[in-house]
Amino acid sequence: MKWTTALAGVALGMTLSAGARAETSWPKEKPITIVVPFPAGGSTDTIARMMSKTMQNNLGQSIVIDNKPGATGIIGMSQAKRAAPDGYTLVFASLGPFVIVPHLNKATPYDARKDFDYITIPVQAPNVLVTRTSHAVKSVAEAIAELKAKPGTVTFANSGFGASDHLSAELFFQQTKTAGLHVPYKGGAPAINDLIGGQVEYSFQNVNAVLPYIQAGQMRALAVTGTHRSPVLPDVPTLAESGVTGAEVYSWQGLAAPAGLPADVKDKLAQAAVKAIKDPAVASQLEKQGLEIVANDPATFAAYQAKEWDRWGRLISTRGIKME
Repeated sequence: MKWTTALAGVALGMTLSAGARAETSWPKEKPITIVVPFPAGGSTDTIARMMSKTMQNNLGQSIVIDNKPGATGIIGMSQAKRAAPDGYTLVFASLGPFVIVPHLNKATPYDARKDFDYITIPVQAPNVLVTRTSHAVKSVAEAIAELKAKPGTVTFANSGFGASDHLSAELFFQQTKTAGLHVPYKGGAPAINDLIGGQVEYSFQNVNAVLPYIQAGQMRALAVTGTHRSPVLPDVPTLAESGVTGAEVYSWQGLAAPAGLPADVKDKLAQAAVKAIKDPAVASQLEKQGLEIVANDPATFAAYQAKEWDRWGRLISTRGIKME
């Protein structure tokens, strides 16, 4: 009887040990998929691919990028939400799907506050107010004067309804008590092309998206939306330096997972992602594009997401912005 009990205890111990090994074996079972809810080639996709190359070395497992564009990020976010919370499916998106789109589309089939575990924000970047170089306006003060002289008619291009460049303009109008005319495009590239071509007057674009055009003399940068000047545009003032306060905006990307991720897996993911983004080769390449390294921890990201959720929700409500 004692031998039987002892053997049973050994067997139970072996089972528990095997279970413990199974829990900590992640990510040895299969490749990790990162869903990007935007087309290949854009800023979010590019950052995801750069980070994942180093991240997979840190984890000892391959990482596959799965682009699922459509419905301003809703399709990809919804797919990620439905995945098992086992660390093998992640989502990498910009602030739009995390804190803006759900306020604009009440039928959004995910709750960004409850359906995801937040891992890290690898990078952020200010937007920059730009105009074509042939435009006579050379400062924020002159742009405001133009808006007041021609209320509701001065055109502001954006990369899509609800994008950070769209809401940056809304915030700018609110703080300067002006009104411009939004011209939404299907992505940043066509908006930039029409701005250079003179079809529209202004745009708030991600600094990394327009830096080459500014450096080539095709665009004039009037101000950045950050709390400090951008290292890649040191001669361009912030909006606050230009007299417009309360309009600070950072575009950011975040890595998240379906809610319910095991704590040990979340820790491994966060450590691998932060290590990857801080890798000198990766960080220097991103910083040359005007991106700023954040690489925060899960708790800090979750708190920031909640703060951004409230901030953009208030702006959308106050300005009466509705999905077009």
